[in-house]
Amino acid sequence: MENNTSTCAVIGAGIAGIAAAIRLANKGYKVTVFEANNYTGGKLTQIEKSGFRFDAGPSLFTMPHFVEELFQLSGKDTKQYFQYEKLDTVCHYFYEDGTVIRAYADKEKFAEEVAQKTTENKETILHFLEKSAKKYALTANLFLFSSLHKMGTYLTKETLKGVLGLPTLGVFKTMNRANEQTFKDERVTQLFNRFATYNGSNPYETPATLNIIPHLEHNIGAFMPKGGMHSISQSLYKLAQDIGVRFVLNSPVEEIVVEKGKVKGVKVKGEFYPFQLIVSNMDVVGTYKRLLKQQKQPKKLLNQPKSSSALIFYWGIRKQFDQLATHNIFFSKDYKSEFEHIFQKKTIYEDPTVYINITSRYCPEDAPAGCDNWFTMINTPNNVGQNWEQLIERARQSIIEKLSRMLNTDVASLIACEEILEPRTIESRTSSSLGALYGNSSNNRYAAFLRHANFSSKIKNLYFCGGSVHPGGGIPLCLSSAKIVGDLVPTA
Repeated sequence: MENNTSTCAVIGAGIAGIAAAIRLANKGYKVTVFEANNYTGGKLTQIEKSGFRFDAGPSLFTMPHFVEELFQLSGKDTKQYFQYEKLDTVCHYFYEDGTVIRAYADKEKFAEEVAQKTTENKETILHFLEKSAKKYALTANLFLFSSLHKMGTYLTKETLKGVLGLPTLGVFKTMNRANEQTFKDERVTQLFNRFATYNGSNPYETPATLNIIPHLEHNIGAFMPKGGMHSISQSLYKLAQDIGVRFVLNSPVEEIVVEKGKVKGVKVKGEFYPFQLIVSNMDVVGTYKRLLKQQKQPKKLLNQPKSSSALIFYWGIRKQFDQLATHNIFFSKDYKSEFEHIFQKKTIYEDPTVYINITSRYCPEDAPAGCDNWFTMINTPNNVGQNWEQLIERARQSIIEKLSRMLNTDVASLIACEEILEPRTIESRTSSSLGALYGNSSNNRYAAFLRHANFSSKIKNLYFCGGSVHPGGGIPLCLSSAKIVGDLVPTA
């Protein structure tokens, strides 16, 4: 790279795009972020209606140090921009047989709760969480914090330890198989199988390596930002502006201009803007098919199976339920059938698992007095042309019937307002291929290596970040992708 390279364009103001802009600004680049929408944050945005506020996208906050690191890197006091607190209770789990498990943040207390409510013993739960922590320690540096596509990654002691530890990581068995062998109670297996959905995968197909995910939630903790999840993206947006990053909204990039195998700039609204470095936070499929149409397409990478999507009902509820926490799961009676419908049949199961997030429990201003804001979500297939109007109507009825039965209350009569987000609108608003929430699925043991790299091997000075590339979807991994890009790019 020439010494005069100092300008960078970031395509997309999702959380990874903002984080990449912050990192590159700190490396001396003059950064401009182009965003197609009239708001920043990508999926991490909000909805306000009838006195209720809803976080529109990601609802679980883990690994807060990934966010804090960006403020520290920029020489700023995190608390001046962003504050959060640890949840005392991670989640409430509801089963059709009437069992309710409270997943306390204190893992000893959580293990005791599981032992009291199921046939499992406390030591089994604690041992599982200990193994989850060890697996995370073995894999994090290789799979989460480094480029899998650079030879130097494989020449470190940490990587060697990870590679030697592969046989113990569950690469060759599914998450469900590993959990069935660990737990004798189906309810506990189902509880830990649920973590496959954190990256849009199927626990009956995804490798047991993903059993590192419970470590993040149960050993490190779940957190609630002051002002809700939306405040994460907005605090970083403010930080980026404060260190000189320029944002241009309502400005979809139409083309990444390439000459002689090297980026030259971008076209926006028909006008060419020169840049020496480009980072795309846009879904990698859309980046190639829409912005790099003149370039050779990496078809195998782009055609990898995609993750699941979601159907979300944002309901203003005229009641507060004492038995509900900030995070709540109402399990399907037949989990395996639910995932078969999502991934094989490409439809919505008649008895879906329902997740309810209620931020007004920690942020009372998110709902009128005596009310709660329900972010009510089920996992769905991605968009392959289904009759979504019909599927959404049926799912709405199923969800209301399920919740009314399990909460012993007519939920429909409590809905004061409603907004809906579904795979087609996820696709149109965020350019996510097929409306998949997490890019490629992780339903095979090689999935980590099949994600697109954070750089182009064909086009010089072109980089990628966000949930559709390595290391994957979700807030921590998106922030990690931005860190990998920051590490790959030399100082200006």
